[in-house]
Amino acid sequence: MKRLISIIGTGAIIACAFAPVRAANLTAGKQDYQTFCASCHGSGGHGRGSAGAALAIQPAHLSDCTMMAKMSDDTIFNVIKKGGGATGRSKEMPAWGSAFKDGEIHDLVAFLRTFCEK
Repeated sequence: MKRLISIIGTGAIIACAFAPVRAANLTAGKQDYQTFCASCHGSGGHGRGSAGAALAIQPAHLSDCTMMAKMSDDTIFNVIKKGGGATGRSKEMPAWGSAFKDGEIHDLVAFLRTFCEK
């Protein structure tokens, strides 16, 4: 019996260690996207926002599910936080690390993933 309790306890500790620290707030992510990102990336993530048209390099097509599947959440997070130039992408993608808290960037990443949900 003690062994079973030990196994269950260990399993609970392992499960907690791999559980997400916080659940993403998709509503907040969507609002931030519409306010700060859609002007370049477009309301549907197609990379055809009005401000993006003036850029030398077109903004990323965030609803390109093949491209997005190749990018980890950490990569997307770092592109948003540090900017494109710091992450090997377009230098025209600004760094948003001073504008958003890390949790808000995680919300944005989660919202971006909804462009490819069926």
